[in-house]
Amino acid sequence: MFTFGANNGQGIQMKLYSCPTAPSARRARMFLAEKGLTAEIEDIDLRSGRHLEPAYLAINPQGLVPVLELDDGTRITENIAIAAYLDELKPTPRLFGRDPLERARVFQWNARIEFEGLLPLADRLRNSHPAFKGRALPGPVAYEQIPQLADRGEDRVKRFLAILSEHLASREFIGGDAHSFADITGVVFIDMLRMAKLEVPIELEALRNWHDRMRARASYGA
Repeated sequence: MFTFGANNGQGIQMKLYSCPTAPSARRARMFLAEKGLTAEIEDIDLRSGRHLEPAYLAINPQGLVPVLELDDGTRITENIAIAAYLDELKPTPRLFGRDPLERARVFQWNARIEFEGLLPLADRLRNSHPAFKGRALPGPVAYEQIPQLADRGEDRVKRFLAILSEHLASREFIGGDAHSFADITGVVFIDMLRMAKLEVPIELEALRNWHDRMRARASYGA
């Protein structure tokens, strides 16, 4: 039996393997904050390669963060799985939608942000930045950079920023009438732009206004 951390108020103790600079881990921390849940945080230093050491690979063979570990030793990887577990653990507020249609829209837009935003942005960053030389993909396998993917990624990101801004022109939140997991993923995507030396164009006013509203939430600094 594992024992760690303070009781999170739901009768379960949890540990989150995280990294302060990793956008993926930030999504899990923001979700916990929005739920009002607590977990012991163990930071994994990605820059020093701790995520590729045998001790961490025994925790997550993918060599990635985040990982949510429960007090019985169960480990949950992947943000969508961690968030789904936490949304059921503490149903209020619902961050995957409050009815079937809103739930579908949250999943729809979360998927679009991941595949049309975050993945192309990662292509842009990891295939152009010197720090990722020989590490163009996360995980235990070393892949060389492909410069053409960086160019394509930048073009795809710019196109998706315009799509997202148009979507937000008539609504306050991305997935429905309330804050959701799609907004969390969106925030992390927009904040990750600066890592790739990109930014939201000034003319995309709806997207910039949405981001300002998200920055005002308490979970933003998680």
